[in-house]
Amino acid sequence: MDSLTQAALGAAIGEALLGKKLGHKAALAGAVIATIPDLDVLLLPLYNDLDRISIHRGYSHSILFTVLGAFLFAYILNRIKWTKTASYWKLWLFSFLALFTHVLLDTFTSYGTQLFLPITDWRVSFDSISIVDPVYTLPLLIGLIVSLFIYKKKHKRRNLPNTLGLIISSVYLLFTLANKQHIQNVMYDQLESQGISHYRLLTVPVAIGNTAWYGVAKDDKQLHIGRYSLLEKNPIDFESFDINDQLLEELDPYLVDRLKWFAQGFYTVAEYEGKIRLYNMQCDMQGVRSFGDYKAPTAFYYEIEPLESGEFRLDSGMHSSDVADE
Repeated sequence: MDSLTQAALGAAIGEALLGKKLGHKAALAGAVIATIPDLDVLLLPLYNDLDRISIHRGYSHSILFTVLGAFLFAYILNRIKWTKTASYWKLWLFSFLALFTHVLLDTFTSYGTQLFLPITDWRVSFDSISIVDPVYTLPLLIGLIVSLFIYKKKHKRRNLPNTLGLIISSVYLLFTLANKQHIQNVMYDQLESQGISHYRLLTVPVAIGNTAWYGVAKDDKQLHIGRYSLLEKNPIDFESFDINDQLLEELDPYLVDRLKWFAQGFYTVAEYEGKIRLYNMQCDMQGVRSFGDYKAPTAFYYEIEPLESGEFRLDSGMHSSDVADE
């Protein structure tokens, strides 16, 4: 999720657990700790385009980090004067929840989170909510703000608005899972009625409020991509793209393995002016882009250029709109 949402969730947890003891500082500490996993982006300039895809939401988003990090932050907080009224283990629980809810919330988005490092780099992704969705964020912010600025620290109802905000946001998050199942059923029905065979289906939300979705159905040779709106209840017009795995056969095996891993199998490959482009539908689903005879399944792509040395250079690009930019 976006940084504002993660900070709001951490602040709400701080207020819920420690607000009556620490006042506004509990929310501030929660917001700070909850944003720490995303500081892995500061390391990205140190890595090439290939390594970056496994650095972000890597070790800093693992369960191991949340447990060990909780010990470190509880230790630090326990030595600050204004947290002396809270026990070490209360501070540990607060730190753990601020970190764990961050990485857990990220699993609901399509980018995926490597929760189980170092045991496995499998990216957990429920693909049920957009990275930015105010319907989830606003109840958190409103409940938190009311608790912080309407009620005094010792007021018996201070936690009520904040708790309601957490409950509403959590219920909405669970709704996105149920709604995803509904969307998948719609996609299955439409694929069957149109005679499109497939063995895997990816559904990804692309609008606030969980109202618009893309479906990506995969068979042995193609991806079939269609958009569905809950508001319009439209018939789905699937567009098909060849996967073109053969274009990857002469490339570096490690590079190919990492790009496929990042896409979790939902990708297509195209050749353009002697370069190979890989489109990742798992992490970028913005709709079909057309440029004359050239049609792309989404906007963002990785571009692989063979070099005279026999090595390959990995770059990235973005199609701006449905107007030729080549």
